[in-house]
Amino acid sequence: MPKLDPRFVTTPLAHRALHDVTDGRPENSRAAIRAAIDHGYGIEIDLQLSRDGVAIVFHDYQLERLAEAKGAVQQRTAAELAGIPLKGGDEGIPTFAEVLALVAGRVPVLVEIKDQDGVMGPNIGALEEAAARDVARYDGPLAFMSFNPHSVAKLAELAPDVPRGIVTDGYSAQDWQLLKPAVRDELRQIAEYDRVGASFISHQASDLKRPRVAELKAAGAHVFTWTIRSAEQDAIARQVAENVTFEGYLAAFPDV
Repeated sequence: MPKLDPRFVTTPLAHRALHDVTDGRPENSRAAIRAAIDHGYGIEIDLQLSRDGVAIVFHDYQLERLAEAKGAVQQRTAAELAGIPLKGGDEGIPTFAEVLALVAGRVPVLVEIKDQDGVMGPNIGALEEAAARDVARYDGPLAFMSFNPHSVAKLAELAPDVPRGIVTDGYSAQDWQLLKPAVRDELRQIAEYDRVGASFISHQASDLKRPRVAELKAAGAHVFTWTIRSAEQDAIARQVAENVTFEGYLAAFPDV
């Protein structure tokens, strides 16, 4: 099991990079990534898959909330997506390879593979393959994670030397209506942690007191949390979590 770079513990992680559309920095944009680097922050980004099999740095499955277009990300090629402006900025949607070249190992990069199955099942693989290809020659602190344990297990096959973790949650029925109760129960218990060779979890901030989180931490798992939106929330979260994924404020660096 690959070890997580210690900089992931000491460097706050900017959620979808250091975004602020009032300053021309949309979510997951090059501008937000450059801003995070300038502040010395780590970067959390999201990957989706283009129609032609390229890993794209974009959070949503649909374009309309974040970009000047409508429809599914997977219906567009990488070249088409590059030409679609992000709302609140002056640039198109970047590929994962472009973002890696921009970061160039200067700060930690935490990469979330968005679930492509739809219900956290095993119908995955193409996005994981694209992401693994892009990081094959990358030199710098980087880790993969996903809500879907099948995705994390696939990454263990495709990129065995890259640290990996599971994005975890309280999995309420209200927030996860598409998931069957049995699936929510299994995911809530983080039952696949050992099987997929994870070294960390990134857990929902409001659910950090869950006993399973404490159990994993006591067994040596790194515990991160999402999404922290103030210094006050940060202080509370760090009573359990080693590091935070933050947005909407400038997180303080921990004393080490």
